[in-house]
Amino acid sequence: MWDNKNNQKSVLGLTIAEKILSNHSGKIVRAGELTVADLDFVFGQDGTSGVVIDSFRDMGATKVFDAKKCAMILDHSCPSPIQGVSAIHKKIRDFAKKTGIILHDIGDGVCHQLIPERGYVVSGDLIIGADSHTCTYGALNMCSTGMGSTDVATGMIAGKTWFKVPETIKFICNGKLQKGVYAKDLILFLIGQVRADGATYNAVEYVGEAIKDLSIESRMTICNMAIEMGAKFGIMEFDDKTEKWIRNKTNRDFLPVESDDNAKYFKIFEYDVSKIEPQIAMPHSVDNVVPIKEVLGTKIDEAVLGTCTNGRIEDLEIAANILKGKKINKDVRFIVAPASRNILLEAIEKGYIQTFIKAGAAVVTPGCGPCVGTHNGVPADGENVISTANRNFKGRMGNAKAFIHLASPASVTVAAIEGKITDPRNYI
Repeated sequence: MWDNKNNQKSVLGLTIAEKILSNHSGKIVRAGELTVADLDFVFGQDGTSGVVIDSFRDMGATKVFDAKKCAMILDHSCPSPIQGVSAIHKKIRDFAKKTGIILHDIGDGVCHQLIPERGYVVSGDLIIGADSHTCTYGALNMCSTGMGSTDVATGMIAGKTWFKVPETIKFICNGKLQKGVYAKDLILFLIGQVRADGATYNAVEYVGEAIKDLSIESRMTICNMAIEMGAKFGIMEFDDKTEKWIRNKTNRDFLPVESDDNAKYFKIFEYDVSKIEPQIAMPHSVDNVVPIKEVLGTKIDEAVLGTCTNGRIEDLEIAANILKGKKINKDVRFIVAPASRNILLEAIEKGYIQTFIKAGAAVVTPGCGPCVGTHNGVPADGENVISTANRNFKGRMGNAKAFIHLASPASVTVAAIEGKITDPRNYI
């Protein structure tokens, strides 16, 4: 719709979200306006796709708008732990065969890793998914958001859906993260600052020196948790790292999008991140965040490394480097769930999986099981869990009487070794 190189920035005054929604609407749209926008990719996972299929059929549909742009991914309960889930999985497989859409079956991994990893989405895209953490892909300079199953079914049929164009909040992250502090600590800190409803239905742009220093995988960690402050979209700027990452995954053309110098922001927050310590989100809310020094010594019964937030190769590398030559505390269960089959294979090649197993960890099938509490690590009553996941409300891991603490891969691994919450900077 416009070319940033031709000096239209000063005229338009749009944020990244406004530009992407405008590009997909065929007209300029601004915050507060309603628009119908074309979609580049639509998907569901096994926890939601059963309802997607029912809604699809209830609307009398027989085919999707583009089978190459629609997917269903089996990741939440994989392999199936119970008969009812097996029936849903079969329903999804049958639907995929009938419609020709992309299907990722058990063991392929978590949807929010697979979709960018397989090159299905690129900069400038607009994506909806029947999962709240669809906002992850904003790390690649795009707009992606979770919607209800009926909305996703409609998107699969029509190839478009309606949006209220969100206002945008900008987080300016100056300085450099200190050693032993990671992207997970940064996003927990930001959520603690603005609270769980501090960005409700806003787009969020993360900018600044600290963000530029992060890998694409670490940027995904931050955008993944944009929904935990209520955001519609979490978005990063496009740079050389973004381009290299995308070109390594796909030959698709893409349109980098940047905000205009005179873009209008709802709020702007600015922080010196060099002062941030390792952070812990305490039970039972993701915004109940404290510096790790305030909870040192808290007994841990179970530690979980993985999920769509921190199950990538760099996360496994951080943990393996800490754990090498050490043993898991005898009173702790350490569960490791790589985010995808490809990550699992790479971790095997690099020796990380061997390190985990020798240390006493349980390495499970790539997927979401421990995070959502369907299987692979449901805690007992009264137990303390420390996890790299993105949510810690009561019952999130399958037991409302357990206590979930959220932390970085380093903090989780060190707690598994010590049997209690410990500052990971002592190990790095």
